[in-house]
Parts: sequence; structure tokens; C-alpha cells
Amino acid sequence: MQQSSGAPRAPAFLASARRAAAVFLPAELPRDGKVAFWDPEGDALPGATAEITVVRRHGATVRRRTVPAVLMSVTEALPLLARARQDPAAHPATRCWGAAALHALHLTARARMLPGLTAGDHDAWRAGPLDADDIAQVRAIAAAMPGEAHAVPLPGRAPLQLPEPEALVKAFLDAVADTLPRTPSAAFAVGAPFAARAAQHLPGLREWAAEVAAGMDAGVRVSLRLDLSQFELFDGGADDADVDAAAGDDAAGQDPRGYHADGGVPNISSISDGADAVVKRRAGTALVQVHSLADPTHVIDAVALWAGRGSDGFGPRARIDAVLALRRAARVWPPLGRLLERPVPDVLPLSEDELYELLGPAAAKLAAAGVAVHWPRELARSLTATAVVRAAPGSATDGTSFFDAQELFAFSWQLALGGEELSESDMDTLAEAHRPIVRLRDQWVVVDPALVRKARKRELGLLAPVDALVVALTGSAEVDGEQVDAIPVGTLAAVRNRLIAEAGDTAAGALPVAQPAGLDATLRDYQLRGLAWLDQMTSLGLGGCLADDMGLGKTITVIALHLRRARPEPTLVVCPASLLGNWQREITRFAPGVPVRRFHGTTRTLDDLDPLDGGFVLTTYGTMRTSAPELATHAWGMVVADEAQHVKNPYSSTAKALRTIPAPARIALTGTPVENNLSELWALLDWTTPGLLGPLKSFRARHARLVESGEDQDASERLARLVRPFLLRRKKSDPGIVPELPPKTETDHAVSLTREQASLYEAAVRESMAVIEASEGIARRGLVMKLLSSLKQICNHPAQYLKEDTRRLADRSGKLELLDELLDTILSEGGSVLIFTQYVTMARILADHLAARAVGAQLLHGGTPIAQREEMVDRFQSAEVPVFLLSLKAAGTGLNLTRAAHVIHYDRWWNPAVEDQATDRAYRIGQTQPVQVHRLIAEGTVEDRIAELIASKRALADAVLGGSGEAALTELTDRELADLVSLRRPA
Repeated sequence: MQQSSGAPRAPAFLASARRAAAVFLPAELPRDGKVAFWDPEGDALPGATAEITVVRRHGATVRRRTVPAVLMSVTEALPLLARARQDPAAHPATRCWGAAALHALHLTARARMLPGLTAGDHDAWRAGPLDADDIAQVRAIAAAMPGEAHAVPLPGRAPLQLPEPEALVKAFLDAVADTLPRTPSAAFAVGAPFAARAAQHLPGLREWAAEVAAGMDAGVRVSLRLDLSQFELFDGGADDADVDAAAGDDAAGQDPRGYHADGGVPNISSISDGADAVVKRRAGTALVQVHSLADPTHVIDAVALWAGRGSDGFGPRARIDAVLALRRAARVWPPLGRLLERPVPDVLPLSEDELYELLGPAAAKLAAAGVAVHWPRELARSLTATAVVRAAPGSATDGTSFFDAQELFAFSWQLALGGEELSESDMDTLAEAHRPIVRLRDQWVVVDPALVRKARKRELGLLAPVDALVVALTGSAEVDGEQVDAIPVGTLAAVRNRLIAEAGDTAAGALPVAQPAGLDATLRDYQLRGLAWLDQMTSLGLGGCLADDMGLGKTITVIALHLRRARPEPTLVVCPASLLGNWQREITRFAPGVPVRRFHGTTRTLDDLDPLDGGFVLTTYGTMRTSAPELATHAWGMVVADEAQHVKNPYSSTAKALRTIPAPARIALTGTPVENNLSELWALLDWTTPGLLGPLKSFRARHARLVESGEDQDASERLARLVRPFLLRRKKSDPGIVPELPPKTETDHAVSLTREQASLYEAAVRESMAVIEASEGIARRGLVMKLLSSLKQICNHPAQYLKEDTRRLADRSGKLELLDELLDTILSEGGSVLIFTQYVTMARILADHLAARAVGAQLLHGGTPIAQREEMVDRFQSAEVPVFLLSLKAAGTGLNLTRAAHVIHYDRWWNPAVEDQATDRAYRIGQTQPVQVHRLIAEGTVEDRIAELIASKRALADAVLGGSGEAALTELTDRELADLVSLRRPA
């Protein structure tokens, strides 16, 4: 080969590089190697600076010829080769060297580089160590190389000889490894000897370089295979005499190195500790194995390699390289140094301390040094520990209330081997273990020191009944600040399984129950299932929340539960004042003969209450709040909180008072277990089953914030698994319920604003936004709430917003005009209708308007006395009055108004569940005609956007999660708020 120096003209060469074939020209210093590009057609490449001799096939023979070539250093050639690898039009030889370049870069990026010296003792980096995948890649590249990729003959060889592709690829990898680290800053990072570009003659470092590399690039690695067959010989307390006797029995069969002549192992070994030689009990032996990196399946014992048996496939340096690898491993684990003192480094006797080290930190260090440790397959590693909760006699699982149970639950560690629980004696054996390997159930077991500690300190303490139940349901517990798996056993496991079965299919898993004999009614199938669920929960000493849609018969289900429990103590029902009459009528109707009395009004008293009459006592939330101390002195068989959303605020005086009244069973009834946020759900369930969800602060951090923010997609399901057994949620759309009710049609009616409304709306937005944008904090939130309320009032009617009298109402509100049209149609057909509004002022405006039109209507709001409410319900149900005006919050619960076939929502509430409750005054059990729901929405206004928000929020409400209502809107940015409230005129 002839070549001349000079830098190639890169632009001119690159234009014709695709037709060029590449070949690597190695040098004594790997970094001095060159990459030659030449044209197989014999043409000169632009920028050619040298001539090279190549060998080409010529018919049946080969012929040498000299061709012009572009020579590049490895640094210059790497980018061209890397690009050629991805270019299907590039010459196959160049693409192969491109693959080699990419692999070389990957090796360097993985720090696969070893220091070494050339034959002339000059410094040189080498690529390595190469693992089996690396070697397979090298061989694949070499096998794909066409003749042009290695066509330059080896110099001074006769007859003519071309380089082997695999050797040439490895030389190229070394050249890249020797080139890339030699940057200007490398000398400061790693020192001068292997960072300088100029060759350095370092004859004194040859032994050092060999030891550092430790044979890892020579194609072999070593591993240790542990043999514990002699471990049992000294298990169980063999003394020194036993050891000596064993040594004497075997002495005749040992060779001078202390090993059996037939390749076996001795029973003991003398181990030198410093200057003193002592005899230690041996725990096992480590047999050295040698692996071929080129063929991972090729493994041989060191004793066989040294004897020359089965060593085919290992090179002549295999023994030397294995010793170097052991020398390197001995640097991280000194006991391996004993192998280097023997003629054949094949077997290493191990003490118990050394065996323990191999079970822990030593194995990790050896693995980092490339030496794997293989344990016997029969050595069991399946020893595990689980925290278990066991019920004690007299605990809540036998029917005693979880709130009153005096017995605590045992909480302890249970160890298992291969999934089979260890006996107490097995755990005692483990607790007394001082070795890394213990004999359990006729097998050797690797012992984690942490498991030994758990066996020694099995008892974790005692759990309160509700805490034990939480552990049983969640399957985890906190031990010393760490979450660990925990399982219930015995009767507590049975309770858990029953609760999960019930929750899995809407209480279908509850044991079937017969209808109580004293009930003067026929329960529907889903009501019987609800009764079975409530009966099972209360019999277990637990509480529950029956969260049926309105109108599905929660009241009659609780009356049936009272009859089935047949407790001598009375049941206390706490409900809104408007429901006292309903409860008394329902009890008298469905449970005739059962005593029922009201504890309400100025003359209320319980002095003459018979504690064993087994009847009902009805009271209101207001009365309960002021009379809680008196109520707490009486024994109650059960406490029922109807419309339990009244105690959704756990810090309210009403909620606090309710918690002071003791009872063995607590039942919450509500159609909306969550209206605004999950703290309301916590308040309900923490009353029905105190302690179930933990403190409110931790509940908010662990569950509520993740669910409400949506940042954790699995948070809802985790919370549902915990609360589902304690909350029975049923909707009218559930299978088995909807066929028992007539259809319901819901229609949104979009109405246009009048000119007056539009002017007032835009003026309110303009003036309020200017002030809001200049405010912050609580003041800003208050201004936002005021703006939203003002806009909704304008949408209803200007007279409401302007606080005018009702003498001039016509032609000023699109909603009022549509309402008149709907009423004309409904009343002409002889129908009855409920009209809901959230504003009492608006309800009064509508009442005056209907009176002026001579439409029979009546108005119910929060200030209506209880007696008058009941009269109004009777007049409506008897068709005496066809139109019933109701304020949403005052009449959204507790009323049975099945006479109505139409429900009109004059304005929109922020929570769909509240609107649904209002609709359910008509769409409930007892309804025999289809129900039409009409929602009036001012087109292009904030009501329009609220309708969209409500539609998206229903999915959350259906999952018993709820949203954050109006309060969330106060946190909108100025831009988001302006977009929400701006008037969008219809096209």
C-alpha cells in the first residue's frame, strides 16, 4: 500500500462518497489506524490523497491492484460511517463499517474501555470487556462484510493473506476506544499516561495493565458454585472433637493441597487468619467455574480446565485469564486470595462467616467485578413474613358493636415457607438462628436477618376493632413507619369476605332474609336485598349508609330493619323537621302497633319513655343538637340519621352532637352522600363506623385530594374498595329497579335574553370584572360569588335583580314567557307541575305572576311551618292545586309529590345531585305516569356554561365523588372567569 499525507477535501469527497467502499487499516498504536475510502470500479475519488493495494476477485483467481483512496483518521471517519449505516444507497462495505462504528460508540458510552500496552510497551486503550451480546454483534458484522471491506492484504505475508473480518472489527473497536478519550481535558480527568495523544513508552506498567484488565477482555469470566453438602455434618452443635475426628477419617484420601484426590472436597480446612493458623468449622465450599464469553453455554469447572478435560473452545490463555480474573475478584473479596496460593484454583473452603458474607454484601461486590455466585437449587429462598390480624373471643365479630367491643385484636408476624405457614416451634427455631442458613422442615433455608428479627419479636401489639377491620379490608398496615402486607385470619377473615361479597353485587352477597312478620307491606326485591345488607351490617356491630335515589323506599326498608332486629330498646330517628310527619305516617301505616312518638317542640319530654317498648322516637336535627345530653342518657337499639347530608360538615355543632349519642348500630340515609367534596363522605362514614377512614386530615391527604384532583387514576378505585362495603348506592337506572318506575324524559329549553336582560348582563360583567381583576384573596372570591348570583338573577328576570315590585313582569324575561307557554299546555291537559327555583324571591315573583293569571298555585319555602307544609302536600296530591312552587333547598328532600307529571327547574343549581333530588319529589315509588323534566337555560350566558359543567360533573356524582360547586369557580383566573360569564349572542 502506498499513501501520501494531506487532509482530504471533504466537500468534494462527500459528493461522491456513496459509491466508495470503506476498509480499516490498523496500526501498532490503535489510535493511529486509518479508514480508507476507495472506488471498487477503479475510478479516482475526489480528494484522494493516497494509493492502497487491494485484492479483487478476477474470474477463478484474485488479482492485486493499486487504487486511489481517501484516508481519514478514526475521528474524521466516524461521522461518515455512522451516517452510511442508515443510508441504503451506500456501498455494503461502508454500511458494515458504519455498523461497527455505531457499536464502538455504544461501547465507549457504556465505559467498556480497558487500559493496556502495545507490543512495544506504548499506552493504548482497548475496547472491553465484551459480553456475549457484544461478541455476537461483532461476529454478525464480520459475517456480513463483503470482500471490499477487508480487501487490503496483510503486509509481509506469503502466500497472499487477507485479514480475518472478526479480528479486523475488533482492531477497529480498539482504535475507537483509544481515540475518543484523548481530549484536551482528559489528562486532568484521568491522568496523563492514557490521555495524551502522543505515544508514551511505559515498560514498567505492563504488569499493572494486565492486573487492572484481569483478563476480562480475553473471552472468559469466572463464577463460584456453592456446595453445601457438608453443611449438615456439623449442624446441631458439633464440637471441636467432632471436627478433628472427621478430619482424621478423611486425611488418607486428601492430596497435599487438602482436597480429595478424586476431585472431592475435604470436611474441614485450615484457614490462616493473620499470623495464627486456626481450624474453623467449614460451612461449605465454592467451586470455581470458567465461562466462555463467546459462547455463554460453554462452562467448565476449573479443575477440568487445568486437567485439559473438555477445554475445547477455550483459547490457550484461558487459564492465565481465569487467574487474572480471580486476582481482580480477590481485590473486592479477599478470601478468594487463598485460591491464588494453590496450583489449581478450583475449590475454596468457606467458613460460616464467609458464607454469610456471600449471602449479602460480598455477592454484590463480586457481581460488580464480573463474578457471579450460584447457590444450590435445593436451597430454599421462599421464606416470607406477613402481618396477620386475629380476632379474640368476645370481639366485635360475634355481634358485639365495633364501637363498644372491649376485646382487642392480636397483631403479629406470621412466617411462611413456600406459602405454607410455619408452626410456633419452627419460628422458635428461626428466632434462635445465628447462621445465614437454617434447617426447616427437612430443607436448608436462606435466612434474611430481618426475618430472624421478626421471628424473635412476633407480636406487633394490639389493634382496636375498627383498626383491625380497616387492615382486613385494605390488606395493608403500617409497621414502624413502613406499609406492609397484612391479612386477617379466622373470624375476622370471614367478616372481611362477607363484606366484600356484599359490596361486590349491590348486597347480593348478603344472606337472604325473610320479610318481617310485623311489616304491613310487600317489599320489592331490591328492598329485600337492602334489608339483608343492613341486617348483616348491624349484626356485625357495624354501621352503614343507605344511599338510594329518592323515592326508592329507604324509610320502609329501615322500618323493616327495626322489626327484624326486634331489640327491646327503641330506635331513634333524627330527620329534618319537614319529615317528622312523613316518618310517623309511614311507621303507623307499615308497622301498625309499633309505638312511635315525637321528641320535638317546647313540651317535648322522654321522662315517660319505656326503655323496653321497642318503638320509635322521632326528633329533628335542631332538637337533637340542643337536647343531645338528654338523648345520650337513654339506651337506643339503633340511631338513624335521615337526610344525613345535614351532618356532612363534621365540625358543625349538629354533627358533633349526633356523635355523642351512643348506639350499637348507626344507619345514615341520604340520596346524596357527596354533594361538594369527599370530606362529606368521610363525615357520614366516620359517624356510622367511627375510625374507619382515619382522621379527616389524613383522609384528605391519602384519598380525597388525589381523587378530586384527578392526578391519580387509581385513587378512586382504592377509595371505593375501602368504602364500598359500608355504602349501599342504588339508582333508579339500576337493573331490577327501572322496570318498576315509568319513564322519565329530561329536556333542556334554551331561551333568549330580552334586550333589557342582555344590557343588564353585559353591564354587570363589565363593571364587576374591572373590580375583580384589581382584587385578590377572600375579597376576590366574594366578588366572584356576587357576580355569579347577579347574572343568574338577571337570567331569571330583571325584576329580581333590580329588586322591583311585581306589577310589570310581562315581556321582560325569556324564561317567564316560556314558563307561561309550558303551563298553558300542561294545565290544558289536566296535568300537575312542580316548579323549583333556588331563590325564594324569584318564587314569590312567580307566585304573584301566576296569581295575576288566575293560575292555581301555592308556594313552599324554608319559612313554611311544618303543619302548613303537610297541608300543602295533601292539597297538591289531591289535585286541589295544580302548580306547586318550591324553593330548591327547602323542598328538595322529604316530600312525596307523585301527583306531578312535570317538573320545571326555573334556574340551575350548581350540583346535579341536588337537582335530581328535587326531581325525585315526583319521580319516585308510587309514581304511575311518565315524568317530564324541563330545565330552563338562558342561551349564551353563564347558565349555558354551567349546564356544560353539570353535564361533565354527573360522571363524578355517579361515582359518589361530587365536585366542589360554586367555590371552585371562585378560584378561576381572570381570563377563565371572563370566558365563563361573557355573553355569547346566538348567531
